[in-house]
Amino acid sequence: MNENAASAHAPLISEAREAATRAYSPYSRFPVGAALLTDTGEIVRGCNVENISYGLTNCAERSALFSAISQGKAPRSFKAMAIYAPNVELISPCGACRQVLLELMAPDCVVICQGSDPRATRHWTLEQLLPGAFNSF
Repeated sequence: MNENAASAHAPLISEAREAATRAYSPYSRFPVGAALLTDTGEIVRGCNVENISYGLTNCAERSALFSAISQGKAPRSFKAMAIYAPNVELISPCGACRQVLLELMAPDCVVICQGSDPRATRHWTLEQLLPGAFNSF
């Protein structure tokens, strides 16, 4: 992605960083934050919330999407999402989140991922994150 596009997403990455500070991750000590850009320019944050039974944990990406939808935002209208995790060089969505992103975000949206090394920041499309995905749309 070019430098202009990357700088355009800087506020979204900043919001994801802030969201990571609110993560509840006492078991993994792996906080993750997400910031979702709506079609109206609003930003909805999400963070991972763990449970001692790991299967009941909710990832930051899904927390942001579910929160936005519960606030009345229309599915498939979201424009971009930034994901941030301070304890790794680079983060990317898990498989479950990739499927949910595909279902609930606009098909042309971008997903920006950043870890502790901002130079390693990656920008992906949904097709790049989940090629050949099962999709009924």
